[in-house]
Amino acid sequence: MSNHALENAALALRNARCAMAFTGAGISVESGVPPFRGPGGVWAKYDPDKFEKGYFKRHPEEVWPLLKEIFYDTLGRARPNPAHLALAELEGAGMLAGIVTQNIDSLHQDAGSRTVHEYHGSTRRMQCLSCRAFFDTGAISLDILPPPCPSCGGLLKPDFVFFGEGIPSDVHAAATDLAKQADVCLIIGTGGQVMPACRIPHIVKNRGGVLIEINLHDTAYTYNATDYFLQGRAGDMTPKLVRAVLER
Repeated sequence: MSNHALENAALALRNARCAMAFTGAGISVESGVPPFRGPGGVWAKYDPDKFEKGYFKRHPEEVWPLLKEIFYDTLGRARPNPAHLALAELEGAGMLAGIVTQNIDSLHQDAGSRTVHEYHGSTRRMQCLSCRAFFDTGAISLDILPPPCPSCGGLLKPDFVFFGEGIPSDVHAAATDLAKQADVCLIIGTGGQVMPACRIPHIVKNRGGVLIEINLHDTAYTYNATDYFLQGRAGDMTPKLVRAVLER
């Protein structure tokens, strides 16, 4: 990556009327959260068909131990890394309007970010599939699996998007609205493979906005849409960019 690209990206962010960030699994890898795709990813180890909503409803006693292992034991130990903290700092300085994240780990909120649209939901809540009530995950014991609903004894499901489920309409609307307002989008740790989330940066681009991409390797965005590609680890490049923006 050239200093020229970093300087131009910092200038675009400094001059933005409304900047947003769009994040994926790559921003959380340095926090110890495994990615889902690729070598060493969750779907290389576990069968993704087990996480289809219909399968879960039919076989909750088989799926819940997997959910606990992947999403609660592992994610429960994760802490924000310098990339999450840098985005929170940028928002705190009034230079980032919000984040659309595909991640369900809540690390952006843990880092101090306030406007976070969780496109695929979150591990922080569960919903009962019978009485439809929501519960904070911290209030639910996972000593018994599947955990029963505290209200009706029904089946609890983590409040993130399973295969075969649609994106919640309110989250999709909020993410799309932010993208329509933004004239700069910072893409971090995502390759643009997951539909329909991957369309969000294109909304910014199609309205004449600037895309700044931070990824280890080139992606579906790099040659088709990205204006400034800052190649490297999210935990290195994001703080470097934010420092360049704020220290002028």
